[in-house]
This record gives sequence, C-alpha cells and structure tokens, in this order.
Amino acid sequence: MASKKKWLSLFVSLSVVSALFVGCGDSKTAETPKDEPKKEEAAGTDKPAENPGEPKQGGTLTVGTFSDVVNLNPIYVQDTASADADYFIYAHLFDFDKEGNVVAEPWSLAAEPMKISEDGLTYEIKLKDNLKWSDGQPITADDVKFTIETILNPESGAPGIAQYDKISKIEVVDPQNLKITLKQVYAPFQYSLHMQVAPQHVLKDVKVTEMQKNPYGTDPAKTVTSGPWKWTEWKQKEYLKFDANPDYWGPKPNIQTVVYKIYADQNTEVQALIKGDVDVVGGIPVTQLDAVKKVDKITVASEPGPQYEYVGLNRKPENFKDNFVPWDGQKTRQAMAYALNRQGMVDNVLKGIGKLMNAPFMPNSWADPGDAAVNYDYNPEKAKQLLAEDGWKPGSDGILVKDGHRFSFELQYNSGNSRREQVSLVMQQNFKEVGIEMIPKAIDFAAWNEQNLVPGKFNAILLGWSLDSPDPNGESTFSSKFFAPKGQNNVFYKNEKLDQLWEEGTKVVDQEKRKEIYKEVAKEISTDLPYIFMYSYGTPQAHSKKIKFKPEDAPITNLARGEFFHVNNWWIDDAK
Repeated sequence: MASKKKWLSLFVSLSVVSALFVGCGDSKTAETPKDEPKKEEAAGTDKPAENPGEPKQGGTLTVGTFSDVVNLNPIYVQDTASADADYFIYAHLFDFDKEGNVVAEPWSLAAEPMKISEDGLTYEIKLKDNLKWSDGQPITADDVKFTIETILNPESGAPGIAQYDKISKIEVVDPQNLKITLKQVYAPFQYSLHMQVAPQHVLKDVKVTEMQKNPYGTDPAKTVTSGPWKWTEWKQKEYLKFDANPDYWGPKPNIQTVVYKIYADQNTEVQALIKGDVDVVGGIPVTQLDAVKKVDKITVASEPGPQYEYVGLNRKPENFKDNFVPWDGQKTRQAMAYALNRQGMVDNVLKGIGKLMNAPFMPNSWADPGDAAVNYDYNPEKAKQLLAEDGWKPGSDGILVKDGHRFSFELQYNSGNSRREQVSLVMQQNFKEVGIEMIPKAIDFAAWNEQNLVPGKFNAILLGWSLDSPDPNGESTFSSKFFAPKGQNNVFYKNEKLDQLWEEGTKVVDQEKRKEIYKEVAKEISTDLPYIFMYSYGTPQAHSKKIKFKPEDAPITNLARGEFFHVNNWWIDDAK
C-alpha cells in the first residue's frame, strides 16, 4: 500500500498503489501509495455529461478497497486506507485545488488564506467561527495547537513530525486565530497546513505515550470527527460506515451514507465494481483494466497519479542473520539496480502505464531532475561485474557468497496487491540470474504496517509512496534525523551529504534555486541508493456513472485521494 508521505501509498496506498503517508512537504502516505504530476495539468477522472442535472439528497456511496484501515486518529494516519477513510470524516485546515495550490474552501477549517510574513517565518491562520466537532463541541485554535504539539512530541510516535519540526512557537490569539512562528524559513510549510486536526477536549488527558493505543481512532463510538460524515460502524476486514454528520458546520453533503467496503484482494474488489456492488475504486489492476472499460456503467481514468514504487533496502544490522547486511557496499546496491528489468515490468506488468524512476521526484513536476539522476538500465553483465568488484563470489549452489554469507534475503510486500505480486516474481528471476536469492513474502497490510514497516523490521520491502503534497521535500523519508519508529526513514539510511542537501532545499523560497538543490539530491541519492527506485505509475480510477457532479467537482488523478475530489458536492443519481 502507499504509507501519508505516510506509507504509498508507503504508497502505502493500499490500493494498487501504495507513500507510507505519506515530495510532499514531506507528507506521504504509504501505500498502498500514489506520484507527482505536471502542475499545469489537473487531470480529470470523468468527463461528466454536459448537464448532470440537479443535485439529489440521500443515497449511499460505496467505496471499494482491499486493505482495512489501521487507525483513524489523524495524528497517526500513515497508510493509504486510513487516509482515504479520514478524507470523509475529518475536515482539513486548508485544502488543495486542482493544481495543488493550498486554499481555504467552504469545507476547510480555515476561513481565509493564511497570511505569511515577508521574512517567511510567521504564519497567521484564521478559523471559521461556526466550527463544531461531531459531538457538538466547538473546533478552535486550541485543537490545531494541540494536534501539532502532539505530533512534535517525540514520545507520541507520530509519523508527521518532520513537517512541523521547524516550528519555534504556536500562539493561540483567540478561539479563531493562531500564529505559528518558524525557527527558519521552511519553504514546504504551507503544505504542512493541509492537515487534519484532532480534538483536544477528547485527548488532552491521554498520556502521549498511550495515545496511539487509545480507542480514539479505532472505536467509532469514541472517535469524534469534524467532517461532513461521521464514523458509525466498523466491522474489521469487511466494511466501515460513515453517516451524514448532523452537527456538520459546512455545506451539507448530498450523499447520506458512505460505505468503505473491504475485499480480500484487488481482483475480488474489481469484480464487485463490475457487478455494481461498488461505486468507486481508486486502483484498478492493469490486468483487469480492459474488462472494466467494457462496462458501460463505469467511467475509467488511467492518467498517472501521485505515486511511485520502490525497493527499500534496510541498513540496520539487527534485521539480518549474524548482523550481516548484504548490500552494505554501494557497488552491490548499484548492481542490484542493474539486475532488475524495470522497463520490462512497466511494459508487461503495468502494461505501459508507468515511467521509470531514478530519484524520488515525480516526472513532469518542477523538481523533476531529468538526466541529473543516474539511470540503471537492465544490464545483468554490469551487475555481475560490480558484485565481483564488491567481493561476491559464486557458491556451490550458484548463489553468491561474501565473507561466509550467502546473498539471500526476504522481500516483503502487502498481500492482495496483484501488481506487486507479479513484480516480485520478475525480481526474483532477475536476481537469480546474477546469483542473488530473493524470497518474496506477502503479508496482510494492517499487521505488516504495525509489526514491520513502522519499526523498520525487515530485510527489504516492495512498496510505494503516495505523495500527499505538491512539494518535493523528502527529508522525513531519507534523512538520518528521522529513523523509524519516530520517523519514516525505516530503512535506517544515513548520508550526511544528503542530510544537508534536504535541509538546504527547504531554506530557500526561490523555486529555481530549490530546483538546483534537488538536482544535487537526485544525483547523490541515485548513486548511493537507499532504495532501488522502480517507476512512477498510474493507478486507474473507476467511478460508477450513477455518481453525478458538476465539472468543477469532477474527480482528478494528479493529487492523492483525487478520486474523491470535492466529494461533498457529489450526488447519487438514483437517490430516493
């Protein structure tokens, strides 16, 4: 799945994509994750009828997924399934428009655009004066301050700490106004304010070390929310149910009920879509794309989205037998990249809906480094040469050996993801051809996230990042300041040069100057390889044609959760 930069969407979009939540102002979602598009092109999912008619009240919207949620407390969301669900039940402080600009919408908590001081250090935020939680209590500036300060507390284990660690102080001026002062200029900070807020009055007495295990976020009856729908039911591994919130302060949603239905795998999910049991699927496997397109009652969009896939190479010795990390040598990591037929995976597994990635910046974005990043073509002979130079020699069974250790490792990925299953098999064969034994292992995402991804307990992972913010900063994923479990660097990668470059990239506001810094980042990271960067890819979206919306509210593919863009304004054609 895609982690919020949190897991692809670690792309840790559980759909067909994966960011752990997670270039996003360093906010990603692991995936199930999702990628970064061309800013000037806001790709629409559906092309609605010229006259969709007038909105109708009522009806049920059924969303399909193949991964259950983990925790709906917005302080802890870092997987795509949970982030998708939170989209319906929590309002954002600020929202994104179709081009990824930070804006104050009628359904945002903010009443107007943020005010940024000339020196770039002070942000003034004004909230609407009619905000209420689903229990009727007011939403105030204290809730915003509480949420950010909890995330900043290292003992909380909150994944988004890197988005706010440049804050010097937060001042509550009055219930509707607060002022945030930064220690230094931090260019991505405006994107960090595309955030969801937790209720201080519910959580203020919970010890920060116990908050993640608190029923808030896992028990619908104890989870107070701020969005157009409220959480009313959760039957694990089957469905979640959200009903229109009678205390909602914003524009009343047309749709009465949202059901978030969980299937065993993507194939079962798609069959439910074809049958009409599901109205929205955010990720159609490319193997089923043609079958879905033949169904007249479904509209499909397959433009690239905000996600990329990668192979994460853990560097912590404790995660390996005898504390031996097989890819400690840079030449070995480069050899592994040369050994993989990435283009073949794009052509044959992704059916061409993808583009090779060599650095963690989305193609066609302003930060796209182009040729500044090292490209690893499919070259098994080059791989063998580099492995030999790094001290690896063939063993009696054909598997390479170094210092008495066989080159054998386990690759984990989330079960139910048909794309990753196929890619892992290609990888296994590619690696075998150069003398490396790779053992694929599929694990249920919810358990995998808690037991392996968050603490960083694995050899290697096949995952993705869903880029939840238009900004390219990747500090929380790659800087040694953010080792798991308190940060999202769960491969324990340390590169002092990159640590410095990530910081430099956030200290200047001029986009052209930032672009040059990120070119240096791309060159260094693609040479040193904390990940083997695989490809950006499209995760085709599908919507039932019974869902209606005006053109300005149509789903989009260029932003995380774009399949739900402006869902507040949608309606169901057959609503009674």
